Amino acid sequence: MKIHEFQAKSILSRFGVQVPRGEVADAPSKAREIAERIGPRVVLKAQIHAGGRGKGGGIRLASSPGEAEDIARREIRRELYLGIVIDRAREAAVIMASTEGGVEIEKVAAQKPDLIFKEYVGQTTGLLGFQARRLAFKLGLEGDTHKQAVKFIGGLYRAFEASDASLAEINPLVVTGQGSVLALDAKMNFDDNALPRHLDINAMRDLGEESPLEVEASKSNLNYIKLDGDVGCMVNGAGLAMATMDIIKYSGGAPANFLDIGGGVSETAVTNAFKILVSDKDVKAALINIFGGIVRCDMVAGGIVKAAREIGLKIPMVVRLEGTNVDVGKRILEESGLAFVSAPDMKTAAEKVVALVKGGN
Repeated sequence: MKIHEFQAKSILSRFGVQVPRGEVADAPSKAREIAERIGPRVVLKAQIHAGGRGKGGGIRLASSPGEAEDIARREIRRELYLGIVIDRAREAAVIMASTEGGVEIEKVAAQKPDLIFKEYVGQTTGLLGFQARRLAFKLGLEGDTHKQAVKFIGGLYRAFEASDASLAEINPLVVTGQGSVLALDAKMNFDDNALPRHLDINAMRDLGEESPLEVEASKSNLNYIKLDGDVGCMVNGAGLAMATMDIIKYSGGAPANFLDIGGGVSETAVTNAFKILVSDKDVKAALINIFGGIVRCDMVAGGIVKAAREIGLKIPMVVRLEGTNVDVGKRILEESGLAFVSAPDMKTAAEKVVALVKGGN
């Protein structure tokens, strides 16, 4: 395992070894900002795992912040894009590359789709050598830079596969003035269901960067995703949850969340799910759509009533129950004395909740 110079200096400084002041710049403007703070005379060193940086022009002396920015800018010759995601329709990982690096890939896809090159990775074969070479050629890379890019693509795919990632994105992937291929910026997302196999990755989780409601939902093993609408949804089963959001949109509303309580959920989890649902200040009305199979309708109803009494039912709530113990569940809601609105089917439930949001009856 190799590490960069700045990382080595950081480790040494913790043990009392004196090192020059320095910071990492990932953009020319950042180099100028650092030089203004610690300069005015600074040395710029390209952070690459290679020797001979001085001979190759990777170490430069700058006499001013402006020169530091100019030198840093000249170090980057090209900005490219490289990413890997899961194509669920093809049930395969797809590697995407583009000559339009440094900008949002969604914009490139919309405005210049012909500049996005794709290679699908076979589940049994893995990434084949010719696929990596073909992507590097399409990026217009030649000679040693092409060889480096092929190796880079292979390494990125191995990291993606080994870590159970759902996204691995390098943007920009830069070609330096010396022809080196470097990841100037990187982003990775991981499959939550695989995190028990990767405790080191799980330890990197920064809860401060996540939605508080999503964090709270994860504590009860609930599948919750915050959306932009104002109709809250609580459903059991991912397919039914997607269908519920679709029919809310079809009825003229906008779902505020995806919330799947699952098939084997407990009454406590239902109570927690309800509390999370109504804690969203954007929610003006909510639809609870339950098809009782493994999850009994009476158990869900009990959890809803318990939570509503604990925190108070402050928004209109439409409930559609069907399946196991549905009559008992409906009776629990009716006898609760709380203002739940009952609906016999999904279509009616969606129409009612959208009408409530818009001020209807």
